Amino acid sequence: MPVVNRRDLLRALSMTLPSIALAQTDKALRISLAEWSVHRAIQSQKMTNLDFPRYASELGIEGLEFVNVLWGAPTQGYIARLRTAMKQTGTRCVMIMCDDEGMMGASSSAARKKTVDNHRKWIDYCAELGGHAIRTNMHSDITPKTPAERDTVLGYCADSFASLADYARMVGLNVVVENHWGLSSDPDAIVALVKKVGKANFGTLPDFGNFPVDTDRYAAVKKMMPYAKGVSFKCYDFGADGKETSMNLDRLMKVVQESGYKGFVGIEYEGKRLSELEGAKAGKKFLDKYAA
Repeated sequence: MPVVNRRDLLRALSMTLPSIALAQTDKALRISLAEWSVHRAIQSQKMTNLDFPRYASELGIEGLEFVNVLWGAPTQGYIARLRTAMKQTGTRCVMIMCDDEGMMGASSSAARKKTVDNHRKWIDYCAELGGHAIRTNMHSDITPKTPAERDTVLGYCADSFASLADYARMVGLNVVVENHWGLSSDPDAIVALVKKVGKANFGTLPDFGNFPVDTDRYAAVKKMMPYAKGVSFKCYDFGADGKETSMNLDRLMKVVQESGYKGFVGIEYEGKRLSELEGAKAGKKFLDKYAA
């Protein structure tokens, strides 16, 4: 019997799974739920990552945006149980958000290589779960203070992301970078990075939050949307009228629509006044009119 390695199995698996973020559907936009919306419940052991599909299903949400730091030990049996949970609840993996695996823009070439290697397993897991992307960060141990230092960090990041995107392409996956503080909260830096990497399967995950207070979030999201392979619907609180109290979500969704984006929009509730469940429900209620 011929020996089949894990890479060949994943490649074969990816060919049987649709690219759900780009799939043609009757809806221009579909709703997913970022697992960070329930991070307090998971961290307090009120639920686990394996419960997340059922939780989203009960909210009427089909898409799952997993967060790697909220998982249990991802053994092969664990992945199988997660696939079973999704099948039983009619939910599907959209992406895995990856943190705590190193700095893609580290000044040390050895550290950058290690970081890329650390992210590869999450590409493998995402492929097995039928997702379309992993979300990554462009963090660095250098805080650029000059244009030259900025270009240096972007160069480090570009090399790392190009390598990771090449790996992801073998199983038909995307790599996306989010505005997630530091240099990444500068939309011009993210756009410059995407252009430097120059890979069709590398793009952005615009987050409605995660910008310094003096940033025009509407203009920033607009700059990132041409390269978007996902959208993070960050929200903090909703008033009696059903609208978000800290930003104009209708204006932001208009930016998303005008960009021509079609795919999943992931609710990421981070507020404190409403419970995690109430916040997710309010976010879905708001988004339903755009996914109708």
